[in-house]
Amino acid sequence: MSLSPAAVDAYLERIGTKRPARPTSAALRDLHERHVLSVPFENIDYILRKPVQIGADAYTKIVTRRRGGGCYELNGAFAALLQALGYEVTVHGGRVVLGGVPGPLLGHYVLRVLAEDSPDPWLADVGFGRAARFPMRLDSREPQPDPMGTYQISDAGHGDLDVHRNGAHQYRFEAHPRDTDDFLPMVWWFRHAPDSPFLTDLFCSRHTPTGKVTLTGTTLTRLEDGQRVKEELVGEDAVRAAYRTWFDLDLDELPVPPGGQG
Repeated sequence: MSLSPAAVDAYLERIGTKRPARPTSAALRDLHERHVLSVPFENIDYILRKPVQIGADAYTKIVTRRRGGGCYELNGAFAALLQALGYEVTVHGGRVVLGGVPGPLLGHYVLRVLAEDSPDPWLADVGFGRAARFPMRLDSREPQPDPMGTYQISDAGHGDLDVHRNGAHQYRFEAHPRDTDDFLPMVWWFRHAPDSPFLTDLFCSRHTPTGKVTLTGTTLTRLEDGQRVKEELVGEDAVRAAYRTWFDLDLDELPVPPGGQG
């Protein structure tokens, strides 16, 4: 699916920015920031057992329905936007690291992006719970400061690359490109496996200009200027109001936290 000029304009309106004059590194930085500030990382449809469209096919959910999603949706749609704006984009598979152990192969979906004004590629990732605010220099092995922490890319062997945040291993990804269809078996696993992290936790998070806000089950956590404040929401009205206020989500059906999670 390629985006029409009208679809591109609607996407740019969704993330609160305008069409860049050229596909430059500075424009990529703005698009990446605007995306994570506007579109939440969330698994609501997984919990509600609704179909999940990935890659460019996630456009309708993100732009028309003004929702968020997981990495296959957010980075997939973002790739379509970038390509329509003139960037060279390839998709790469990753493995999210939990407790120091890399998870399933192709459990993450990231983007390699080339801008017209730079010979060096960028790592773009708007679909990760601990994502950087800005794209990272893919070929740099030096620490890269970001409002969300200090990120660093390192060689992992066998052509793979590791991403660390504040010294903690976040994920490992492949250097060779993938097709979006390669991820379909993992999407099925995330939607159906009893131990899928998208079925055992309910989450919704979005960057803010000075931090981040996250709703995990019925617990609202706000990180602002380095200060963390937690609030337990009581009742459906309070939860709906939080989705609406902090994430701009007006949900027809409210997801129920797995196992009474709060």
